[in-house]
Amino acid sequence: MFIIARFVLNREYLAVGFDMDSTLLDTNVNYRKLSLVVYNEMIKVGVPENILGKTAGSIYNMSKGSEYLTKNGRTDDIRVVKDNVREMMMSVELENVMTSKPYKGAEEMLTYLKNKGYKIGVLTRGSRQYAVKALTVSGVIDMLDALVCRDDFDEDESKPSPIAMKHFADALDLEPKDILYLGDDAIDFFCARDSGAGFIGVLTMNTKEEWKMIDDRIPVIDTVTELLKIM
Repeated sequence: MFIIARFVLNREYLAVGFDMDSTLLDTNVNYRKLSLVVYNEMIKVGVPENILGKTAGSIYNMSKGSEYLTKNGRTDDIRVVKDNVREMMMSVELENVMTSKPYKGAEEMLTYLKNKGYKIGVLTRGSRQYAVKALTVSGVIDMLDALVCRDDFDEDESKPSPIAMKHFADALDLEPKDILYLGDDAIDFFCARDSGAGFIGVLTMNTKEEWKMIDDRIPVIDTVTELLKIM
């Protein structure tokens, strides 16, 4: 077995994991709409507008809203919000799912990894119904050894929680330290870092400068297909 990305923590890995949207697949999810789903439901249960961010992401609004409700002894309302947004968020994810496609060279890269004996999989904050559809439309789902999604477990155990990576490692019958994970967002990095997995940032969303602001030690590549160049 080859050593992937020797420069990443100077470790050898047994598996390569990928975030899905904007990392392995080019998708067209309306994240602004996703954020408003959470924002609006938090407002409905009485979370003040100044606690939330109308232009912030869904993760931010869920976190800030939940924090406010917890401090005010209203944990039951957190479950109400989560139950209410589950189907609505999945509906938004599915709106443009048929346009999903792998980034150029991604299929060849996955084939190469499989042929070299690596386990490969996807760890995503997308819903399972959406992820299965997107990966199927893209023609890569049968190449995966594992798929872990937002609604497979409690949402608190999704990225950026390191528990998400533990679930992913369990699905691969490995430990997080055996996994090299690639993602385009800070939550991907925090999930990998805090679980002990290796990490490479992808420049499909964040710039090199933005990755440096998160942690200047993060190795970055333009797209996931550049893995072939550093092996």
